[in-house]
Amino acid sequence: MSSEQLQSTAPSTAAMKAMTLAAIAATAATPRPSGETPVEQINRIFMGINQQLAQPFLMTGGTWVLQWVGLSADNANMAYLAKNTDGSNELAVVIRGTVGNVTDLLEDLDVGTVVPFTAVGSPKNPVSVSKGAMEAFTQVISMSTAGVTLVQALAAALDQAEPDPALYVTGHSLGGCIATMVGPYLQTQSWPTTPQFSLYTFAAPTAGGPDFASSIDNSFKWVANERHHNCYDLVPLAWTSLDDAKQWYPGPGPAADDDVTAAISAIAALPGPNAYGQPGGDCPLNVVPYGNPGSVYDPDLVKKSLQDFMGQAAFQHANAVYLYLLGAPDPPSGPVVTGISPSSGGAATEVTITGRGFGAGTAVDFGTVPCSQFDVSDDGAQITAYAPEGVGVVAVRVTTVLGTSPAVPLGQFAYGGPAPVVVTGISPDSGWTDKKVTITGVNFGSDAQVYFGDNVAPPVQLTPPNTIVVTAPAPTIGPGKPMTVNVTVLSQGYSSPASPADEFSYTT
Repeated sequence: MSSEQLQSTAPSTAAMKAMTLAAIAATAATPRPSGETPVEQINRIFMGINQQLAQPFLMTGGTWVLQWVGLSADNANMAYLAKNTDGSNELAVVIRGTVGNVTDLLEDLDVGTVVPFTAVGSPKNPVSVSKGAMEAFTQVISMSTAGVTLVQALAAALDQAEPDPALYVTGHSLGGCIATMVGPYLQTQSWPTTPQFSLYTFAAPTAGGPDFASSIDNSFKWVANERHHNCYDLVPLAWTSLDDAKQWYPGPGPAADDDVTAAISAIAALPGPNAYGQPGGDCPLNVVPYGNPGSVYDPDLVKKSLQDFMGQAAFQHANAVYLYLLGAPDPPSGPVVTGISPSSGGAATEVTITGRGFGAGTAVDFGTVPCSQFDVSDDGAQITAYAPEGVGVVAVRVTTVLGTSPAVPLGQFAYGGPAPVVVTGISPDSGWTDKKVTITGVNFGSDAQVYFGDNVAPPVQLTPPNTIVVTAPAPTIGPGKPMTVNVTVLSQGYSSPASPADEFSYTT
């Protein structure tokens, strides 16, 4: 039967299960910095997804097993097929979401050009989808592992299934967008036994026009056709109401400044004359007014700046936030590096790497050079490594079957020194000219200079290597000049990288 356009007040167990499957698709999405062959990466993805599916505390219950994984040659798109072994006769086709940032996702969809979506037949008036969505869909359907495509893998699984199997087609973000194309395409295929299709999308921008959305909702048979979206996630507003995000975020913020509204205007203009529509029954999440008890937001990203706005947007779009809003547990995350010591030296220097998630299949890279000598602590929170040959300033990153740790400022290693300079906090983080501000961080040298935005602070009181006390200089005031600025320390040839931890807001 056709899905009704209903408001969802309580997420179903099926929706929680579908979002869990979608979140697991992000496993091992980032290639190892020192390189790995496509076969090595897909094997790592396979092991990581199976490890996640085996977790009994997740909504997937530990009873799902992986049947097939496909990865595009450029690592842009990935999909997997899984089977529930608990006797429920369930299968799932899961498409991975974007592995870049929110802006990259929206710009990569190439919505200024539309093409006919003839993969579901050739109607007299074919429906239109964006060229970028069509390219991603084509990659997903065409990619193969050991010569087996998604359609072939699904046919083999259905051949072994009991009659009337349930088939979820799901994805988060770009994965949800492409799921709205993959789901109807799979309905047009011939199968050994016909499954009962359900379509669940999360945080999905739309793939096509109003005619596409109407076709998905009314021309195909769905047991469920649900579009789940966080009310404060800007990605699902693409490409129907992206300008609405200019009014975000209500108190406590971050409110959109001139840079934010300009960026949103530029992105919202990408479709040109093309109109877009969202398919699926509307299922809003995070409906409590923003900032009120019960609403979900990152309290560390509330200043009026482009940096905080885009950080909050990324937080609202994250897999973990969607799982929390649905009431589902979050899968174990990949490794994270929180610091290294020492942060400078030469080849064979003993380096202690701290963090979490240093588990099965751990590998360590210094930049793009693999580290061959290291030991992992039993609790997975520390690695003792010996720096390989290298040059320059590199990010120390850890890879496991669950993924690769992101590069972080406190995870930089400088061959030959000096050690990298990083600001870790400022106090207070608001005030006016001549306000005394204490800056904390690492590796501040005696030559340190401090800037508030583009204005140098008066001479510093320095307690090397971790503390500087300055008075805030007068701000630059005028059109396009933000009143929230980054506090930057220049020392020993380094400028500290900007982060929300070093933002100062000029307030009277």
